[in-house]
Amino acid sequence: MHRHNRAAILTATVLTGTLLAAGCSSSSGGKKSEEGGAAASAGKADTPRMTVALVTHASPGDTFWDLVRKGAQAAAAKDNVKLVYSSDPSAGNQANLVQNAIDQKVDGIALTAAKPGAMKDVVGKANAAGIPVVGFNSGVDDWKKLGMLEYFGQDENIAGQAFGQRLNQLGAKHALCVIQEQGQVALEARCAGLKKGFSGKTDILYVNGTDMPSVKSTITAKLSQDKSIDQVVTLGAPIALTSVQSLSDAGSKAKLATFDLNKELVKAVQDGSVEFAVDQQPYLQGYLAVDALWLYKTNGNFSGGGTAPVLTGPAFIDKTNVDKVAQFAAKGTR
Repeated sequence: MHRHNRAAILTATVLTGTLLAAGCSSSSGGKKSEEGGAAASAGKADTPRMTVALVTHASPGDTFWDLVRKGAQAAAAKDNVKLVYSSDPSAGNQANLVQNAIDQKVDGIALTAAKPGAMKDVVGKANAAGIPVVGFNSGVDDWKKLGMLEYFGQDENIAGQAFGQRLNQLGAKHALCVIQEQGQVALEARCAGLKKGFSGKTDILYVNGTDMPSVKSTITAKLSQDKSIDQVVTLGAPIALTSVQSLSDAGSKAKLATFDLNKELVKAVQDGSVEFAVDQQPYLQGYLAVDALWLYKTNGNFSGGGTAPVLTGPAFIDKTNVDKVAQFAAKGTR
């Protein structure tokens, strides 16, 4: 009995010490890896410093990727990770950025596979160098074939089908699905899913997402030409906000809904100029991708057992729940 009591006291002492250590560490350094992450962190890991490269296909000025990066920064601050971020919308250039990370002998790589074929060789090279790679945001159908450990994101085809079913409920008959980058797998999958889930007619319109005046004029011309379009579907918040202007310029009575959020888009849902948005939670994608690499290095964990993706969406945002999301969007994390 005496031995049992001693064991219990020892256990309590160890737990108390652990909790005190965790409490002390929450205010310690770790802010140098990236700005803005520590405030969202619950604590600070005391594991050895590691370097993670986050490589995306982001286009300059696309606010979606600010949310991804903030999530990644929060995880990096918590996990004592030096985060090295780079991006390029050109698949070939993005692959070169991944190669740069391999050459720098980083401890882990998180990447988007918007054009999976371009990533195959560099992911293979990372694996050969003993660098674990996780995927997020784009490439849900290809991450295992490419040799990645895990995947965090939305199944875009399923999200598109759910979007189409929502349009059925709203009584839409003729949808225009606007793709801002031809051949980008996630975007193409969204419109393919929409076509599958929507019982009305679906047209695809390709625009150049890096040239907003061109986006506006192309959508305006299409809506002016075909007055039977009663629903515009966009695949990104900046495209949606530009489409609001196109609808006005064309004198169209079509409704507008979109994939993805930003602060301004939340306001558009609140004022009714956008019916609803599908949120894939980019902050969560960035956070989980970085945290997963830390977990793998420090404890050998991998989410989904290496066989199933970890889904971060679709979450529908409309007038019934937008106010709750707005408080986080105001902080720049939704």
